[in-house]
Amino acid sequence: MGITSHDVARLAGVSQPTVSRALRDDPRVSEATREKVRRAARALNYVPSEAGRTLSTRATRRVGVIVTDLTNPFYPHVVAPLHDELSSLGYRMMLITERSDEAVAEERLLDQSMDGVVLATATTDSRLPAQLERRGMPYVFLNRDTGRAGDFASVVDNEGGGRLVARELVALGHRRIAGVFGAANTTTGREREMGFRLALAEAGVGLPEDRVVRGAFEYDTGYRALPALLEADEAPTAVFCGNDVVAIGVLNAALAAGVKVPDDLTVIGFDDLPMAAWEVFRLTTVRHDLRELSRQAARLLVRRIAKDVDPAGERLVLPTEFVPRATHAHAR
Repeated sequence: MGITSHDVARLAGVSQPTVSRALRDDPRVSEATREKVRRAARALNYVPSEAGRTLSTRATRRVGVIVTDLTNPFYPHVVAPLHDELSSLGYRMMLITERSDEAVAEERLLDQSMDGVVLATATTDSRLPAQLERRGMPYVFLNRDTGRAGDFASVVDNEGGGRLVARELVALGHRRIAGVFGAANTTTGREREMGFRLALAEAGVGLPEDRVVRGAFEYDTGYRALPALLEADEAPTAVFCGNDVVAIGVLNAALAAGVKVPDDLTVIGFDDLPMAAWEVFRLTTVRHDLRELSRQAARLLVRRIAKDVDPAGERLVLPTEFVPRATHAHAR
């Protein structure tokens, strides 16, 4: 038979329940006793049974993270810090990848194998949040939410970021402006477009629908959008893109079409992914703290699991800033 917590208890001279509490760093156990138990566990090469812990505490210390678009370069930059923060809080992360929220079987999330869920690619029409709510499964949104009151979310000031871009373009003298935005059923796409439109309107600049493209936050959306925009009677002198990945698609389409950036066309992204600063792109964009976005989500979920949150919801919003690089210029 293998080493058990009872063996550790005998060696440490404490009770078996004390061993369990000490190895969970329960504050009710003194630090001296916890250290004595740890020394005994190391001496016996004892590894606590996760299944046993689950039975005794009814907590798995596991968190599911749902990402439906892992091929998008944005998500690895938020998943890694999310993993690290959850680990520092004593939780293990389980990555669940599906093509859509609807494809995530409810049973996978509600079979008592997880204490909570992070929704990283939610859409405004997803039914999954309501299913989780009905079953009492704690969850938080990361980056996107539903836009409704009562959400628990770590998000970006998308509307404010869109306003920053519009004001910059107007100050540069651009009037023929286009937008390649995210899908209308995402809060990131909707809010960035809304902030952009509002700031343009305040400056007396229109954004006609024939200069607007909406689609998935992916390279192909930008690459396919630009040729159609350039064929308009009055081609745009500037394009605001829903994220950096879309903007890189626009940059490559411009290169293929012989359009010089920024001399002929200004291109601005959103998110400031590390690749946006690469010399090959030097993309002008909108920055927010990607790592803090994830850390906030992890801490909020752990607090929600512990029922240490405002029951009316908590929406944590990170600020944005304009990052000028090499893909913007004055209108000609």
